[in-house]
Amino acid sequence: MSEQLLKKIGTYWTGRAAGYSKVNQEELAGTQRRDWLEHIEIQIQKIWKDREKQSIHILDVGTGPGFFAIILAEAGYQVTAVDYTPAMLEQARKNAGALAERIDFRQMDGQRLEFPDESFDVVISRNLTWVLEYPEQAYASWKRVLKKPGLLINFDANWYHYMYDEQKEEAYQRDREAVKARGMEDYNTAPDIDEEAMEEIVRAVPLGRVERPGWDLKALERLDMKKIQADTEVWKKVWTPVEQVNFASTPMFMVTAQRI
Repeated sequence: MSEQLLKKIGTYWTGRAAGYSKVNQEELAGTQRRDWLEHIEIQIQKIWKDREKQSIHILDVGTGPGFFAIILAEAGYQVTAVDYTPAMLEQARKNAGALAERIDFRQMDGQRLEFPDESFDVVISRNLTWVLEYPEQAYASWKRVLKKPGLLINFDANWYHYMYDEQKEEAYQRDREAVKARGMEDYNTAPDIDEEAMEEIVRAVPLGRVERPGWDLKALERLDMKKIQADTEVWKKVWTPVEQVNFASTPMFMVTAQRI
């Protein structure tokens, strides 16, 4: 990633760290803690149904304020969590509380992981690939650090596609109207969101312009990953009703694949 763009991305997420941490805290306090863990464990148990959790080493890439790392460590897995932004890692450690001693937090570029080959059983990520300059390189790096058999789980969405598509822009505006009509919090108008800065970043990265998860499936095929699947209905299982209204035009998907 070019140093200038990487700096812009780091600066943006540094500014979002406290606000994004609040979102993670709300997830940890509500039913999403259970819902997300249940859905992640369904994927893990497809491969290791009877394996002890403490023997399964999971890497959370782009951990942000630590939601995945926390719920997985709490469930008994070995967890390493990386993020490029020190401010996010600081929030993650705070959110983890006593669990922070059981999570290996590290500052690292998710596109260029610094771990040895075949270090982890599972690589998981959420809302990261869309904002990367080299997302296919990231997938290659994630594959490299997976053991055999290893599981890759990526949750993401077609964030900011409305910048390039008139119909999606209209749908996005309908989401804003629906949120207002229901008296809900609009997650797209939080005071810590610098819309101008984010739109500048989106213009500089590739996935704001391509339809996903189709792109992801092809990228993982090129990397010779196996058992590649996409679930475009996963948002119905893990999002709250407020999230479902906020992001109706941008539903989250899940991509899974194995290194065999």
